[in-house]
Amino acid sequence: MIILGLNAYHADSSAAIFIDGKMIAATEEERFLRIKHWAGFPKEAIKFCLKEAGVSLNEVDYICIGRDPKAKLWNKAKYLLKSLPKKNTLIFDRLKNRGKIKSLEAEFAEMSGLSEAIIKPKIINVEHHRSHLASAFFASPYEESAILSIDGSGDFSTTMIAYGKGNQITVLDSVDFPVSAGLFYTAFTQYLGFPHYGDEYKVMGLAPYGKPVYVEQIREVLKFTDNGLFDWDADYFVNPNEIKMDMDTHIPIISNLYGQKLVDKFGPARKEKEELTQKHKDLATSVQRVCEELILHILNHLQARTGSKNICIAGGVAQNSVANGKVLENTAFENLYIPSAGHDAGISMGSALYAYNHILKQPRAEAIYSAYTGSRFTNEEIEIFLKEQGIKYQRLNDDELYDKITNKLIEPGVVGWFSGRAEFGPRALGGRSIIADPRNNQAKELLNAKIKRRESFRPFAPSILKEYVSEFFTKVEDVPFMEKVFPIKPEKHSLIPAVTHVDGTGRLQTVTKDVSPRYYALIDKFREKTGIPILLNTSFNENEPIVNTPAEALSCFLRTQMDMLVLENCLIVREDNLHAIL
Repeated sequence: MIILGLNAYHADSSAAIFIDGKMIAATEEERFLRIKHWAGFPKEAIKFCLKEAGVSLNEVDYICIGRDPKAKLWNKAKYLLKSLPKKNTLIFDRLKNRGKIKSLEAEFAEMSGLSEAIIKPKIINVEHHRSHLASAFFASPYEESAILSIDGSGDFSTTMIAYGKGNQITVLDSVDFPVSAGLFYTAFTQYLGFPHYGDEYKVMGLAPYGKPVYVEQIREVLKFTDNGLFDWDADYFVNPNEIKMDMDTHIPIISNLYGQKLVDKFGPARKEKEELTQKHKDLATSVQRVCEELILHILNHLQARTGSKNICIAGGVAQNSVANGKVLENTAFENLYIPSAGHDAGISMGSALYAYNHILKQPRAEAIYSAYTGSRFTNEEIEIFLKEQGIKYQRLNDDELYDKITNKLIEPGVVGWFSGRAEFGPRALGGRSIIADPRNNQAKELLNAKIKRRESFRPFAPSILKEYVSEFFTKVEDVPFMEKVFPIKPEKHSLIPAVTHVDGTGRLQTVTKDVSPRYYALIDKFREKTGIPILLNTSFNENEPIVNTPAEALSCFLRTQMDMLVLENCLIVREDNLHAIL
């Protein structure tokens, strides 16, 4: 059975394809169109998935989209009736998008040549949050588990709790729009001067620089309820009727969310690019702290309700790796699974899994521990490209390659690493990474200023061989998708300063030989030479989506100050290619 899953007409549009429950390929549309958080029809991602699976659209049994216009119709109707005095911009925008979803048949007909009559019976609508739930639980190794989906908003829900067993998911409760943990965090993100869609991770990165002095005031904004969910004080936010989410250009833009009461309480909002004061840092700390408290409040009630020792989490708020790193020590859960694409791109994967397992009642496939489901290129394809571009390179075997790369890292140097398939999700995991020596206390400043061109407070991640986690971190858990932040042992801070955040933590990725053989071998070679089983890892991009092709990797290399570029087994050295740079 072949199932194609979609996240379409929504931020981070994507496609994923499964054959008999096994994921063959999954990727975001932004990787092809080079526009962050692309929110249109994922045509290129679909074409890629079909090609990787070796099938035509006609051979696909079902096309699943992670959005269901019929979900919570009565709740929507009641909300709209209350909103009649004013036009509810967000709801009307979503209704307008609903018309686009009805045109899926036309979109597929246009790209495939099949008639709409053939395509229509294949389409299955899956509610947004049920797709998130499925992306976590059905991809996990657990036979049964509590499940949490928590984000901004989707199909009129903002949070959904559930219990999964076997191939079935039972929804236990949910929170309706506009009350939202995601919108709460976004409102403060905007207030702190980060206005762009997806900027919430900047607040998380800024938080360790402050103190939680505003926690009590921010607790007045969110109201934790006895049923294990939450409400909020609506006066801190704009009237929901005024919220606008513009996706007509396929570039998601969300209007201002914070209200006058928030300004009255905390003072004037910071303008973009204004100086970050200690007050701003303290607010970031406090917002992050209350967000963590909310997540733990929900999870502790959910654990008591289900009795499960396992928890699966998805949704945009599940990308909060600092909160994720505190789950197991602050709840009675013993095991945690979060997919590589916990954000809305994972909707494509989740809608397909929900249809296959829950609706069609098919048996579950093996757990997913690899995010390498995207683009890939052979050495031969890369060599043809490099020769066409007049780039000097060496093609080396793995041992020679790892030796030269690690020598350059130790000098110190910075290397662009393009190996195997691209990752599905927002984080580079050794497929499309920029790497450096974690011992170099100048690496952080170099990368932020001359390569990534981003805010200086944002941290870099340690990719660590799984066997050595206990030597460097105070907690030992599997973290295959860089989805958790853990404290680094104090005595190790001076050894790996480039990946130790200001608060002594690191957002780690545990690297295993079976999932990431080449990346593992490279880190192990570095360990042999330095005694440190860690590389600094950041995504291979420069204010753009992560590179997807050799051409994009080369372009990024040439316009920044990386010292080496590795394209599979082809090694490009900066000094040898000054003609291309000049």
